[in-house]
Amino acid sequence: MKVTVLDDYLDTLRTLACFRELDGHDVSIWTDHTDDLDELAARLHDTEALVLIRERTKIPGALLERLPHLRLISQRSAYPHIDIDACSRLGVIVSSDLHQGSPSYATAELTWALVLAAMRQIPQQVAALKRGEWQVDIGRSVIGKTLGIYGYGRIGAVVAGYGKAFGMEVQVWARSESLARAETAGYAIARSKEAFFATSDVVSVHMRLLAATRGIVTRDDLGSMKPTALFVNTSRAGLVAPGALVDALRSGRPGMAAVDVYETEPLTDRDDPLVSLPNVVCTPHIGYVTRDEWELQFNDVFRQINAFADGHPMNVVNPEATPRS
Repeated sequence: MKVTVLDDYLDTLRTLACFRELDGHDVSIWTDHTDDLDELAARLHDTEALVLIRERTKIPGALLERLPHLRLISQRSAYPHIDIDACSRLGVIVSSDLHQGSPSYATAELTWALVLAAMRQIPQQVAALKRGEWQVDIGRSVIGKTLGIYGYGRIGAVVAGYGKAFGMEVQVWARSESLARAETAGYAIARSKEAFFATSDVVSVHMRLLAATRGIVTRDDLGSMKPTALFVNTSRAGLVAPGALVDALRSGRPGMAAVDVYETEPLTDRDDPLVSLPNVVCTPHIGYVTRDEWELQFNDVFRQINAFADGHPMNVVNPEATPRS
């Protein structure tokens, strides 16, 4: 099959052991990013199987209409960036296993790294030392503090465990089914969403971005946080109401944030408010970007291509589609 990979920024995939899964296929890899519809249509015109790296490129119906040979889109995570209805109508199968085998431990690890980096002001201290300054401020410990996990799924459960290991009190706010799992695991359940934000010293968001969760973190939620508190988002920027986090940080509640996700990605604007605020630790959406995680994820993505080529599609999210011949 003619396989195309988009947005492999560092040209990493061909260096993975699992890339051998694509032996025998005609593979093209694009290392830059474009949102231009005409450019994408030209790049993908002959593509039969498209590999997407998370949500780096949106695949709207207007693009799909211009890809006459496309038969399969293979990825691993959620798919709000793909027009599934258009795929079904056009006979394009979408395969994604949605992390059925395991959570993204890489994302959970980065979340915890951001918690410690922000609380101990590690980036600021490193930058100061490189400028020739010594101990420019004083950080905070996490032991004995309250960690609030908003959304208790696979990643949220792992981060909760990290918090417990560091001696934090863990409380959870989530859907009723998730709250039941959290309670069974021994974690406290907040009295209400309002109490959750008001009493947590660290709030970490872990949920998928869906129509029902877009903007689920409101200005009032953030404004009720302590001036000493930290807000962490390694999930999706759209979970927070537009502009709410920047305004909240400027007003001093919460006092800090650590973010790995942005409304516009790649984010290269040095003047973006989140990047420029001194009380924010920012990373460029690297939560899932480790070699170990990519070996795990793309082994699944490439196996989905081979299963489709063998006539047995797997992890199909739109079974109503009639595959193109």
